[in-house]
Amino acid sequence: MRRSNPVAGLTFAVLAAFAFGVGGPFVRPLLDAGWSSSAAVLCRCAGTLLVLAIPAVVLLRGRWGVLRRNWRTVLAYGVFAVVGTQLLYYSAISRMPVGAALLIEYLAPVLLVLWSWLRTRRRPSGRVLAGSVLAIAGLLLVVDLGGVGSADLVGPLLALTAAVGVAIYYVINARLDPELHPIVLLAAAMAVGVVVLLLLAIAGITPLTFAFTDVLLAGSVAPWWLSAGVMVLVSTSAAYLLGIAGGARLGSRVASFVGLFEVLFAVLAAWVLLGDLPAPIQLGGGVLILAGVVLVKLQGEEPEADPGALHVPPPGARRTFGPRAARSSETSRSGT
Repeated sequence: MRRSNPVAGLTFAVLAAFAFGVGGPFVRPLLDAGWSSSAAVLCRCAGTLLVLAIPAVVLLRGRWGVLRRNWRTVLAYGVFAVVGTQLLYYSAISRMPVGAALLIEYLAPVLLVLWSWLRTRRRPSGRVLAGSVLAIAGLLLVVDLGGVGSADLVGPLLALTAAVGVAIYYVINARLDPELHPIVLLAAAMAVGVVVLLLLAIAGITPLTFAFTDVLLAGSVAPWWLSAGVMVLVSTSAAYLLGIAGGARLGSRVASFVGLFEVLFAVLAAWVLLGDLPAPIQLGGGVLILAGVVLVKLQGEEPEADPGALHVPPPGARRTFGPRAARSSETSRSGT
């Protein structure tokens, strides 16, 4: 899969953004029906592991040393990118609109800018600072404290903590071993996620609560397995694979910008399926967040003065990690 077919790449990337975007609106009915956030994440991890286990084993034949060599990466990926981020995001959407929570998660690149500033003591460029200010102003509007469309403060705080997890996730993916195939990484990380969630449940920290009853989707009653199936097959397995295919053809930079469509698809899906639409002030804040993220991401086109400084990979690049992306001239990553 080379960058020789941009039309196919764009198609794959848009489909990946759609697949990722509809995940939250299909999970929300499970949470409303009585599922705990940890149960939803466990279902996603275990289901995706079942889907990818055989392909991962086939890809690892004779190359198990690659997995052993990268056990720290797999562990960190499973703990932060899989369990931490998803658990916090699902907890957030149980308290606030899906689109608003996702918009707050998109602040991850801005958090990386602030961390890099603290770590290196080097002030970011004017463009990056302007983008960060726009995004933070947008956050205040999305939270909309005291407004008509406001959520309780816990929801936005959970979403913001999830953004911290996504930022850590970016850093991990910026240092991926090019020999570690993305399917292998994803399957192994899901296995780590299953183990971590079971241990947390045994310790009584995050109890697992399932409710195998019908859920409400688009004003109609639907079986619980429909939401669970879309969560596993569409918004996880298919989404990652489509993202990998799109990123390999478009390059991480273009794919990352196309990935911004994920927010649009999430808002539209939540509106159609749940009647859940952020208030106008929150939508306005979302525009500011996306504008700020675009400014921060555009900075990546300029050469970095300090090679040792923390690289700020673009959010959507999470869908372009893997051997091919790593061989390109751009740093890549992969997603929630």
